Order: sequence, then C-alpha cells, then structure tokens
Amino acid sequence: MKKSIFLLICTLLSLGVHGQSVIGAWERHHTSETGDELRSVVIFSEGYQVLTTYHAKTGKFIHSNGGSWKLEGDIMTEKVEFHTDNAERVGTEVSFEVVVTDTTLGIVGSDIQLKRIDHGTPGALQGAWLMTGRVRDGKTQTRDTTRPRKTMKILSGTRFQWIAYNTETKQFLGTGGGTYTTIDGAYTENIEFFSRDDSRAGVSLAFKYNLKDGAWHHSGLSSKGNPIYEIWSIRK
Repeated sequence: MKKSIFLLICTLLSLGVHGQSVIGAWERHHTSETGDELRSVVIFSEGYQVLTTYHAKTGKFIHSNGGSWKLEGDIMTEKVEFHTDNAERVGTEVSFEVVVTDTTLGIVGSDIQLKRIDHGTPGALQGAWLMTGRVRDGKTQTRDTTRPRKTMKILSGTRFQWIAYNTETKQFLGTGGGTYTTIDGAYTENIEFFSRDDSRAGVSLAFKYNLKDGAWHHSGLSSKGNPIYEIWSIRK
C-alpha cells in the first residue's frame, strides 16, 4: 500500500500544470557567441535529470550539469549533484517556472525552449541507474551506492548518458552519451559526445544486456576493447 502511494506521488510530481509529463528526452539547437552550432540535450527520469551541451557537428563536449528534480505545478526545483563549469553549485537548489506541452518545454522569463525527443520509449532501460557492481574473474564485486563517489547512467527511450562524479569533493570525473537501442538482448550505444576524448564521437558499441531481479547486467567490450561486466540498479 505504501509503495503504491509513493508511486502515485512520484507520478503526480512528474506532471506539469496541464498534466504533461516531462519524463523522456528534450533538445535545443542554438548558436554560440562564436557562431558554432550547438546542441543541448536534457534527459528526465523519475527523480533525476542531466543536461549536456556539445557541438552539433563535431561532438566536442562543452558542459554538463544535473542531479535530482521535482515538479510541483509549474515550478521545477533542481538540486545540483554535478556541474562542469562551477563546482560551488553542487549541493545548491534552483527553482524556476516552466511551461510544458506534449512537444515543448519552456523556461518562463528566458528564450530557452526545448523540443521533445521521446516520452521514455521505446528503449527498455528508461530510468536513472547507479553502478552497483562488477563481475571480474567470475566474482561479483559490489559497490556502496550511498557513498559520495557515484557513477550514474540516465536513459530516456532513445538517449543515454553516464556521469561519474563526487558530491562530497564536488569533483566532476567524466561523462559520455548519445543514442541507444535495446533489441533482442543487445544494447547498442551510439556515442555523440565524450568529455575525456572528443574523437570517440561517432563510435558505436554493442553489449549484451539482461534484467535480473530488477538489476541491469551489462557485458561486452569497453571503448578501449577491454572486457567488462557491470551491474546497474535503479536509483531510488
């Protein structure tokens, strides 16, 4: 009963003043002061979000920030967990008024308006996930998700992004993202930006995925060609 009430509250908080959900992915195409074409993508999962800006043509990484969020009526409140430009923003909250329709998300008082990419489908892995373990030499090594050092992956129905950061030191450690598909047990990432190495943009990586007791088992070869077996759990 308590779980049902909690899920109902989460659903209500994800709906705007007109009953439109923000869950899914959104984008904005704009131009930098130097004339470069930029793309900003926001992914909202239940309770967590990430925004990233990168060069639309080259994939050169520019900025990322994110953390937890809630929407009460038309007021969006975000608590920052990572911020590439200003570490002092970590731990702070910001609130602003939004206008949400089925296809657009606008911020009142600014010229920022995003267009919807998806509603959280068709990919099978929509949500915010924390890495909770690895399998090495047949042995499972678990991670404590309550510690400040986190590796989180947020997925909509078509977009993914992983972020490594530390909420205690306010250190941002790296990120990468793009589009993904889940077809017949195969999870494929198409990288559009990678903060540590811009040359990774345009690379596609295929993995095996399996959902076991709610955990996402992810195995294959990393971008460096090394075998990996990761276990991810939905962030509460």
